[in-house]
Amino acid sequence: MRTTPATRLPADVYEPAAAEAPGASRTVPQQIAHWARIGRELEMSPQVNHRAVQQVLAGNGSYDLLGEREQAVVRGNWAERWAALREGLDLEAEFKAAGRSYSEADEDGNLIIRPAIG
Repeated sequence: MRTTPATRLPADVYEPAAAEAPGASRTVPQQIAHWARIGRELEMSPQVNHRAVQQVLAGNGSYDLLGEREQAVVRGNWAERWAALREGLDLEAEFKAAGRSYSEADEDGNLIIRPAIG
């Protein structure tokens, strides 16, 4: 196998690959390459209308009008976006910085009210 220069990957790509690789008897780079090949084949598949998928992802098309395969591609993309957005959230710090109270549930589901500080 020919090697290429090192490439930086976002944590939301690297970490799941690192978790999946041992179970598939692959190295992390092999796992990422495997997923890349699957993605390439999916994009090249005549059974998936990628133009329609792109329109939905851009907000210019209807998810409900897509076929099952296209919907699966859209849901995968949405899941990646949501994970990236959640990773960047620190609501506790935002509420504290704004001097606002907030509530949350503890591990047992009990309501905990955090008062505003300041």
